[in-house]
Amino acid sequence: MDLFTHAMNDRMRSEAPLAARMRPRTLDEYIGQEHILGEGKLLRRAIEADRMFPSIILWGPPGTGKTTLAQVIANTTKSHFETLSAVLAGKADLREVIEKALERRKLYSQKTILFVDEVHRWNRAQQDALLPHVENGTITLIGATTENPYFDVIGALVSRSRVFQLSLIKNESMRRILENAIRDPERGFGQRRVVVDEDAFEHIIRVATGDARNALNALELAVESTLPDANNVIHVTLGVAQESIQRRAVLYDKDGDAHYDTISAFIKSVRGSDPDAALYWLAKMLYAGEDPRFILRRLLILSGEDIGLADPQGVVVANAAAQAFEYLGLPEGIYPIVEATLYLSTAPKSNSAGGYFSAFKLLEDEGKISVPQHLQDNNRDAEALGHGKGYQYPHEDPDHFLPQQYLPKPLLGTYFYNPSSQGYEVQVVDRLERWRAAQRQALNITQTRQMPELDMDAIANIKHKHKTTFTGGDTPDE
Repeated sequence: MDLFTHAMNDRMRSEAPLAARMRPRTLDEYIGQEHILGEGKLLRRAIEADRMFPSIILWGPPGTGKTTLAQVIANTTKSHFETLSAVLAGKADLREVIEKALERRKLYSQKTILFVDEVHRWNRAQQDALLPHVENGTITLIGATTENPYFDVIGALVSRSRVFQLSLIKNESMRRILENAIRDPERGFGQRRVVVDEDAFEHIIRVATGDARNALNALELAVESTLPDANNVIHVTLGVAQESIQRRAVLYDKDGDAHYDTISAFIKSVRGSDPDAALYWLAKMLYAGEDPRFILRRLLILSGEDIGLADPQGVVVANAAAQAFEYLGLPEGIYPIVEATLYLSTAPKSNSAGGYFSAFKLLEDEGKISVPQHLQDNNRDAEALGHGKGYQYPHEDPDHFLPQQYLPKPLLGTYFYNPSSQGYEVQVVDRLERWRAAQRQALNITQTRQMPELDMDAIANIKHKHKTTFTGGDTPDE
């Protein structure tokens, strides 16, 4: 390294953002994540003993210290440490790392630890290329990801790794991180006279929402943008803090876990008849920039799946909200979304429409059965084949009901629909039982079969089969 390169590196370190300068260099400097790095914890013992697991995956939201922890390991281990960014590096870069690791192992018996940042960004082929070298011990992998590794990292790689989940930084830990940055004379603001008001501290910590990088960036902006007073004191007030971090950083990635977790919480709150929780999750989604049409589609699905005939107006309200939003757009279009959310949250609930899935499952298990002759279309083959012969038109009866056969004979007495005792369906129960009793008597049905409710896995499987048959539709939220 020449003098110019050395000087440039020193200058880049001094000009780096506060969050980069204050990265912990040792485990003792590392603050937070006590559940995996506290005294006596497995990961801490492994790092201190320089005896890493075959591989580890660090999973957590942005700003919780994944990359920092990897750098602490790099500073601690005697193994050679390599770093790749899955956003920038490809299979050629990985191949070069592997070749050098093999050579290093052969010549110096030195192990290699490879840190792959945003490992979920690598596609399956790239992750597969990494797998055999992790398996045979050529490299020890440390992968960092903000996404659920059980979904976004290939199963074979996850099964050969120990997954450690990092959580949002707690408020007391965040305060220590900020105070260290103010006091540190080498990397922080220790050479300046910085005073931060208590309410300014609280505002930065609260709005950073567990993201240490966000908090340090806000502190740096507050300090650097505030002129010293006559006593050369940089005074960070609440007003300065509010200007430095005006908007709470909501954890929300439209293609990631936070997206599906939040819509799931929203739907479950509406289904659970909790309008307050439903409004909270709705606000989070809209605040984070979620597409309102996605929310409205989920409400339309819920109106059929979880409310159904307990309140037939549910689907009407949800559909009206969707149409109204197309007329209004944002921000006024929020009102019909809120109205639909509140209506569906407070409506009586019934999942009796799920009887369809029982019918589908029976059809799948027992095969297709021909349509009874009297129900067949009589417009084409009535004379030649007798299609439609014997059908009784219900409206010829004063009660508009005639107890005739509608299911195939092998299925007579099979009941898929089980009305609830909620809302409008209360009226359906008595009426339906009268009709079913009359039908049993007229057709001499002696045995009945009430189809059992299917579990969520079976229903999800049927939905998946429909999705592969018909195009479109959202990814299920549960």
